Amino acid sequence: MAITNSVTQLIFTGLFQNQEAQRVSFVVFLLMYLATMFGNGLIILTVNSSESLSSPMYFFLSHFSFVEICYSSTIVPKFLCGLLADNKTISLNGCMAQIFFSHFFGVAEILLLTVMAYDRYVAICKPLHYMTIMSRSVCHVLVFGSWLGGMFHSVIQFLITVQLPFCGPNVIDHYFCDLYPLFKLACTDTFVAGIIVLSDSGLFSVVSFLFLISSYIVILVHLRNQSAEGRSKALSTCASHITVVLLFFGPATFLYLRPSSTFTEDKLVAVFYTVITPVLNPIIYTLRNTEVKNAMKRVWRKQADLSRE
Repeated sequence: MAITNSVTQLIFTGLFQNQEAQRVSFVVFLLMYLATMFGNGLIILTVNSSESLSSPMYFFLSHFSFVEICYSSTIVPKFLCGLLADNKTISLNGCMAQIFFSHFFGVAEILLLTVMAYDRYVAICKPLHYMTIMSRSVCHVLVFGSWLGGMFHSVIQFLITVQLPFCGPNVIDHYFCDLYPLFKLACTDTFVAGIIVLSDSGLFSVVSFLFLISSYIVILVHLRNQSAEGRSKALSTCASHITVVLLFFGPATFLYLRPSSTFTEDKLVAVFYTVITPVLNPIIYTLRNTEVKNAMKRVWRKQADLSRE
């Protein structure tokens, strides 16, 4: 780092102070994390091994599941270790790395959700040109752009944070490293840094959310002239995506699209989008999707046959 800090280690206050609550939480959140890894991993395996799931929609879904695994793994393992430890510590460099990767994967996830909305728009509103518009090369460019956007956002957040001096105290009121709680420990005025962070986060979130809303407004207008069966089929393909968007943008809006201040609810809201939402997404996308469920059954049968041979 360019700045010399007297603080080299940070201490988390954690989610709960009660030891019994921490032990119970460890078991619950460990099961959720394992379910996240299994559920999203199963989606990736199913999409990449099933010819019936070769459309762009499932191509994006497999990448979205991969980002979910990466994002959750950036935060949850350290959080689980902290639930069993008396001293919940992390090095300052480790904290900076956690901020970098959590924002990298978080914004990549937002942009992938936006890409998936565009895919649904093209599929429903321009069905005759769908495979031409959403060609394999275009799909790869859109996915690469999502990763690039996440990297751009994360680098900005990291460069702002890494320049801040930390000389004490070193207790961060959270269970993982996030910007606003860390800013409170800086030995300098962070008002300008907070405004830049708010503007940067707001740019990606607001623009993406407006694009998502616009896409679905256009889809709904387009469906007015469709038959009831056509509307039902089209909306069913969008329902899972809309649910995931609401689950993601609700907590993110509460935490990041406001000036820095102290809310006792922040940590509980953060649990929702770091632990709970990643485990819900595979359930949402599989329960409402017959194609995915059937493909998963074929994968299971294939694996079972291989194990008996």
